[in-house]
Amino acid sequence: MAVNEGRSRGARRPTLEEVAVHAGVGRGTVSRVINGSPRVSDATRAAVEAAVAELGYVPNTAARALAANRTDAIALVVPEPETRFFAEPYFSDMLRGVGAEITDTEMQLLLIFAGNDRERERLAQYLAAHRVDGVLLVSVHADDPLPDLLAELEIPAVISGPRSAAETLASVDSDNYGGARSAVEHLLSRGRRRIAHITGHLDVYGAQRRVDGCDALGDAGHGADGALIEAGDFTEEGGRRAMARLLESRPDVDAVFAASDVTAAGARQALREAGRRIPDDVALVGYDDSAIARHMEPPLTSVRQPIEEMGRAMTDLLLTEIADRRPATRRAPRRQMVLATELVERRSS
Repeated sequence: MAVNEGRSRGARRPTLEEVAVHAGVGRGTVSRVINGSPRVSDATRAAVEAAVAELGYVPNTAARALAANRTDAIALVVPEPETRFFAEPYFSDMLRGVGAEITDTEMQLLLIFAGNDRERERLAQYLAAHRVDGVLLVSVHADDPLPDLLAELEIPAVISGPRSAAETLASVDSDNYGGARSAVEHLLSRGRRRIAHITGHLDVYGAQRRVDGCDALGDAGHGADGALIEAGDFTEEGGRRAMARLLESRPDVDAVFAASDVTAAGARQALREAGRRIPDDVALVGYDDSAIARHMEPPLTSVRQPIEEMGRAMTDLLLTEIADRRPATRRAPRRQMVLATELVERRSS
C-alpha cells in the first residue's frame, strides 16, 4: 500500500524535508522541482515527483506566495452597479472567459464591484494594501480614476477596451468601428436610408467608436443626420426611452442600429408600443450577439463580438504581466489587442 493511502484525517502532513529524504536529494532541489525550475535533471525531477506522489505531499501555496511577495489572486473589477452586471450577458460572458483561462493556474479570482463612490474608496484601500497580484478592469469610463491608481501602485492591470486612442495600459477590445460599420452597411443593403443609432455611454471609448462606424452612411452618399443619433446607456430602459424620443423627432426612421442587444430589446419595446412592425416598418440591429439576440422575436440581427475570448485574452495578458518581474521602465510597451467582429443576420433586419 502506498504511503499516502489510508492516511487518516487530521494526520500530520508530510514536510518538504521528508520528501527530500524520500527522494534522496536536498531540500532546495525539491523546492526547485515544485516551482518548475529548469535547473533540475530529468532523473532528479522524476525521483522528486515520485516521492511527492507516494507521500501525498501538498505544497504550501500560501507560504510560497508570501515568500515570492505574491498573493496568487487577481481581481475582476466592474465599476458598475451589481444590477447591471447581472442584467447584461456581456459581463457573464466576460467572467466565463476569465474563469476558463485561470482554471489550470493557482490563481484565485475575486469579483469586485465599484459602482459608487463608497465602493471605489473601499477598493482603493484594498488595492493599496497589494492584496491582489493584478487587476482586470471591465466597462471602464473615460473619467474613471481606477486605471491611474493601478499605474501609480504599479499593480499589473488589463482593461477591456482602451479609454482613448492614447491608452497606456494593456487592453483587449473588439473592433467596435468595424462592427458598427458592418451593421450600417447591412441596413443600407436592405434599402434602408433613414438609419438611426442609439449609442452607449459616450464616455466609453468603444461606444464612441461605434458612433464613428456609422460613417458608412456618408460613404454611401447619405450625410450624417444628428437627429438620427440618440444617446443611450447600454441598458434596456435607456434603449426604450431613446427609441421613443427618436419616434417623436424622426417618425420617418426606417432602421435602428443599437449599441448593444440589451439596448435593442428596449428599442423593440418602444417600436411595438408605437405600432411599428419589425422589420417591415423599422429594421433593427444590435451589438454583442448575446442570448438576448437569439431569443428575441423576431430574432435580432447583431454584431458578434467574441466576449468570452476577450476575457481569456485579457487574463493571458495579465498573467504575463504578473510574471514579468522587470521594473516598469524596462518592460516592453503594453499590448493593445483588437479582436475581429462578425455580423450575424437574423429576421429583425
